[in-house]
Amino acid sequence: MSPATAARRPTPSFPGYLATSGTGTERTAASALPGHPLAPHIDDFLTDLANANKPRNTIRAYRGDLVAFAACHDAGPEELSAAPVRAFLSEIAGQAPSTRKRKRAAVASFCRWAMRHDLLDASPMDRIDTVTVPKTLPRPAAADDVRAVLGAICSRRPRKDVPVDVLRDRVLFETAYTCGARASEVCGMHVEDLDLRLDDEHARVHGKGGTVRTVLLDDRGYVALLRLYLARSGYTSGPLFRASVNGRGGPLSYDAAESRWRKYCAAAGAEIGIHQLRHAHATELINLGVSIEAIRKRLGHSSTDTVKVYAELADRATDSEIRAARRRRESRR
Repeated sequence: MSPATAARRPTPSFPGYLATSGTGTERTAASALPGHPLAPHIDDFLTDLANANKPRNTIRAYRGDLVAFAACHDAGPEELSAAPVRAFLSEIAGQAPSTRKRKRAAVASFCRWAMRHDLLDASPMDRIDTVTVPKTLPRPAAADDVRAVLGAICSRRPRKDVPVDVLRDRVLFETAYTCGARASEVCGMHVEDLDLRLDDEHARVHGKGGTVRTVLLDDRGYVALLRLYLARSGYTSGPLFRASVNGRGGPLSYDAAESRWRKYCAAAGAEIGIHQLRHAHATELINLGVSIEAIRKRLGHSSTDTVKVYAELADRATDSEIRAARRRRESRR
C-alpha cells in the first residue's frame, strides 16, 4: 500500500461528543444529571472539545469528572466558587495524585470555557493549588513475560483453525509491543495506515493532539503475522482491528482491548498492564543502543526528557560501555 493511499485515510465523523462515552442514556451530562443547572453547560463544553478535535479519551474522562464535580455544586456556572472545588478535591483525596490532577484539570478547563462564554466572571481555580505528581519511573514488562502472554493468545505461526478474532487480538497487542504505540492508538489504526511494500514496511500511528508519526516495521515475523491477518480477515480498507468478526463493525474500543488483554494475562499467569507493552519496547530500544531522539520520534513523545526515564531505569548499553572502559583501564595496569 503506497504512502499516497495511506494519506487518504478517511476521517471518522462523530455526532458531537456522544461517541466518546457510554451508550444510551449515559451519553450526556444532562441524562446523568437530570434537572441539574450545570448539566447543559457541561454538555456544551464537551461538544466544543469534540469540535476542537480533542482526544476522545480526554473528553470521556472529563465528562465523568465534571458529572462527579456537579454533586458538590447544585447551581449554575455563574455561582461557581472555590468552596465546591475544595469539597470535590477533598472527596477524592485518597485517589492517586495523577488522577486528582486530571480531575482538577477538568474543572479548571470547564471554568476557563465558562469565562470565555461570559458564564463566569472569575475562575475559582486561581485560589486552588495545583496537584503535584511525584516523578516515578515506568514499569516495563520483561520481554519473556510479554512473549508468554502473546503466546497464550496464539502462536506467531497460527493454525488455520484459529478464529479471526483471536488472530486479531494477537496482531493488535503485538502491534502495540513492536511499535511502542499506545493501545488506544493501535485500536484506532486503519488498513490505509499500513505501507507494506516489501522490505520497507511502515505504519502510520495517529497520536495525541492529532499528531501523526510513521513507524518502521522491522520485525519480519510480526510483518508476516500482519499479512496473514489481513489475508484471513479480508480487510482492504477501514478499521484494522474491528469489534465484530464479520468485518462490519467499528474499531475495537480501548476498554474492550484492555479487557481481552487482562484475560490473556490471567491465562499466562502474568501481571502486565496494557501500557507496559509500550514501556517494554522503549526499554528494549535503550538497551540496544538506539538514540534517545530516535526513540522519542518512534514513541511520539514531544520531549526527550520523557524518554530519558527509560535510560535511568535500565540502560544495558551504557552498562556495557562502562564495563568495557573499566576493562581497558585495568588491562593497562
